[in-house]
Amino acid sequence: MELAIPTGAIALAGTQYFLVFVRIGAMVFFLPGFGENYVPVRLKLVLAFGLAALVFPIVGPQIAVDPTSQNDVFRLVATEAISGVFWGAVIRLIIHVLQIAGAIISQATSLAQIFGGTVNMDAQPAMGHILVVSGLGLISLLGLHETYLVYILNTYAVTPAGIILGGADVADYSSRHIGKAFALAFQLAAAALTATLLYNIILGVINRAMPQLLVSFVGAPAITAGGLLLLYLMAPTMLDIWLAFVSDVIAIEDVI
Repeated sequence: MELAIPTGAIALAGTQYFLVFVRIGAMVFFLPGFGENYVPVRLKLVLAFGLAALVFPIVGPQIAVDPTSQNDVFRLVATEAISGVFWGAVIRLIIHVLQIAGAIISQATSLAQIFGGTVNMDAQPAMGHILVVSGLGLISLLGLHETYLVYILNTYAVTPAGIILGGADVADYSSRHIGKAFALAFQLAAAALTATLLYNIILGVINRAMPQLLVSFVGAPAITAGGLLLLYLMAPTMLDIWLAFVSDVIAIEDVI
């Protein structure tokens, strides 16, 4: 006995899956790890299709859409694309935190641009490169795909299909989220800034006491070795604090 599946049901399911793919496809190009420049576009599309297939059974049936109405479909495609870009940009900030912290530490310790190119193929200080690679590796070891699935489902809980945040809500949430990101970056780099301040004070005192000594010959190797030692000592604590921030971003607890 053959099971007859109505054509309308297939069209509805296909449209719902496509709308899920539109949001996730826009997000994949921002997701840390998946959205990096070195990941081929075709692979990103495959990842988007795969994530959409995993999320669809949960959120797909909840999408109210009329497959026969072009206006309804186009409206939902537009809103889902906007939601995908917004939530993708939000989660991308977790990488910017490490980049900013690394830039601050590198400039303070005179260790900028040791490695040249970076994981993002952008000009970035050496310590930022190390922290970004370490952060990506850490969240990958802790279950990157599961983390992103939780985040995607949370975005649907806040902004269901067909609904986008208002301009005031977007501005308020973005300003608070970006403020937290910059504050955390400075917090992560605070120890290095303090150490370099003390180093410069000591170097100034030595220069005043012994003007004939070329302090740059002594100071340059010292600050380089000190910067590397600081990174070695600070990195585990920095990444622990950063992971707590990642958990808050994934949870999307303070949107409204």
